[in-house]
Amino acid sequence: MRPNIRTEADRSPEFARWITSLPGAEKIRECMHCGLCSASCPLFAYMDYSPRQLMHLGREGFRDDVLGSFTIWLCTSCYQCTVECPRQIPVTEIMYALKRRAIEEKVYTPHLPIPVLAREFRRMVTDRGRISESWLVMKLLLKTGVHRMFGMVGLGWDLVRTGRFSLRKETIRDRGDLARMLEAVGSDAEAVS
Repeated sequence: MRPNIRTEADRSPEFARWITSLPGAEKIRECMHCGLCSASCPLFAYMDYSPRQLMHLGREGFRDDVLGSFTIWLCTSCYQCTVECPRQIPVTEIMYALKRRAIEEKVYTPHLPIPVLAREFRRMVTDRGRISESWLVMKLLLKTGVHRMFGMVGLGWDLVRTGRFSLRKETIRDRGDLARMLEAVGSDAEAVS
């Protein structure tokens, strides 16, 4: 259970500056606490903090609460919160940035599937230019619970047999172009590798 009382010592001014420096995130300060972001979220009931609470904790610099929350991993990127926000705060984009930072800082449960999936997805795209769904699923299951893989063998075989799931690793033709594009983007492209 998270403590309800936070003190000045719990705050990270650097984190507060970072979050409000994200594109569009300076608008967090304009939030009028209407709660539409939380009310419109389809997974709000399962979150430890509502989107509104998470934005405010971030704005105030409570780094450990924000990056350690399950809320950022439950966000499905449906953009409903961003669409409903009367102040046009890009909540979904902020959630993406928080996920990237949590992965960079390794602030998540090691076997939580979503950050592992994000890291493996990024690695495949960086290495080959495409994802191979079967290999992505296998890597995910090997890293988050190999025992679940055994329960899916029948389904996996049926998908392979009917051509819906290929065991071939897919790649793009000129991976050099991809490497140059990722290099131009900079360290952010490598951050979750």
